[in-house]
Amino acid sequence: MSKTVAVLGAGVGGLTAAAELRNVLPAEDRVVLVDRSFTGSLGLSSLWVLRGWRTPEQVTVAPGPSALPGVQMVTGDIAGIDVAERKVDCGASGQIGYDALVIALGAGLNPAALPGLPAALDAGVAGEFYTVDGAADLHQRIGKLESGRVMVLVASTPFKCPAAPFEAAFLIADQLGDKHTDGVRVDAFTPDPLPMPVAGPDVGNALVELMDSKGIGFHGGKAATGVDPNARTITFADGSTEKFDLLAVVPPHAPTAAAASTGLGSAGWIPVDPATLATTADGVFAVGDSTALLLPNGKPLPKAAIFAEAQACVAAHQAARSLGYDAPDTRFTGEGACYVELGDGSAAKGEGHFLAEPAPQVQLREPSPDFHEEKQQQERDWLTRWNTHA
Repeated sequence: MSKTVAVLGAGVGGLTAAAELRNVLPAEDRVVLVDRSFTGSLGLSSLWVLRGWRTPEQVTVAPGPSALPGVQMVTGDIAGIDVAERKVDCGASGQIGYDALVIALGAGLNPAALPGLPAALDAGVAGEFYTVDGAADLHQRIGKLESGRVMVLVASTPFKCPAAPFEAAFLIADQLGDKHTDGVRVDAFTPDPLPMPVAGPDVGNALVELMDSKGIGFHGGKAATGVDPNARTITFADGSTEKFDLLAVVPPHAPTAAAASTGLGSAGWIPVDPATLATTADGVFAVGDSTALLLPNGKPLPKAAIFAEAQACVAAHQAARSLGYDAPDTRFTGEGACYVELGDGSAAKGEGHFLAEPAPQVQLREPSPDFHEEKQQQERDWLTRWNTHA
C-alpha cells in the first residue's frame, strides 16, 4: 500500500525536504507539500533590499510544479496538526492524513509582544527588515534622514539569523555614507551581552570591534520593555531610556500557531533530536526555525537558513527510514556558516561546528570581497533552483 509523507511549509527547509523525499521514496508514495502561498525569499535577500541593492521583485521565490516534479503542492492555511491521529487540517483545502510528517513552518513575527511597537510601525517612526516589503520601506526612510539617530533594536530572543541585526547596522551606515559621519548616528541594541553569543565571546567581540571601526555603537544586555512612538524612546528592563529618530527593529518572534498546535513543545517551539530531527511523536520530524534544538552547552541552535537546509535532507532520510525504506542514515552535524555584509563590497564569514562539545567551535574570518561574492552566489543558486511559476 502506498504511503503519504506531508511536508508543512515551503521555505528553505520545506522545499529541500520535499525534493529529497521525492528522491528517496518509491514513485507510488505521495509527497505532499503544504504552504499558504508558495512565495517567499531568502533572509539574506531582505538585507540587500534594505541596502537598496535589490528590489522585492528581484528576490521573490515562487516555485511551481516544474521545480518539484512528483510533489503534490497544496495551497492552504494550516489550522492544526493532530500528531495522535496523523492528520493535518488545511482549512478550506481539507485534511491530509500522513504516514510521516516533516514540519518546516518557520517562525512568525509578533510585534505586539513589545508594547508600543505596533503603533510605532504604523506611525512610520519604526520599520522592520525581516520582510522584503518592510526592508524596502525602511530603505526609503533611511534615505530621507539628514540628522539624528538610527537605532537597530533586537526586541527579544530568539530571532532568525543571529547576524542579521548587526549586518543591518553595517548596511544602514553604508547607505548613509557621509551623513553617517556628519550627522546621523547608528547604534545597535540587543538583550544579549554580545552579538551572536552562541558562537562564543571571541566572535562577539570581533563583531563589536568591526562595528566600532565603522563608527557604529554597540549596546549589549539591553532588554526592551516598551516603545513610545510619540516621544520616540525605548525603555529597557534596567530602567534606562534611549531616544531614536528612526527605529530599525527585529520584531519579537513567535512559533506559528500551527506548530504550537502539535503540543510537542511547551512554548510552541518544537524540541527535536539534534542528530535525527525526530520529535517525541512517532513519524514526525521538524526542521529549521520552528524547532528548539539544544546544543551540548544547553544553548539553542541559531535559527538560520543554512541549518534548515542541512536539517531538511536529514529529516527526509529519517522520515523515509521510519517507514521502513533503505534511505541513507544521515545525521545533522551542526556545521554551518553565515556571512556578515559590511556594505563596502566585503563580508566577514562566521563558520564552525555548532554541535561540538562542550561548546560550539566557531571562528569569524576576516572581511573579504570573496565572502561577499560567496553570499551573492548563495542567492543566485537559490533563485535559479526554485524561482519558477511553471
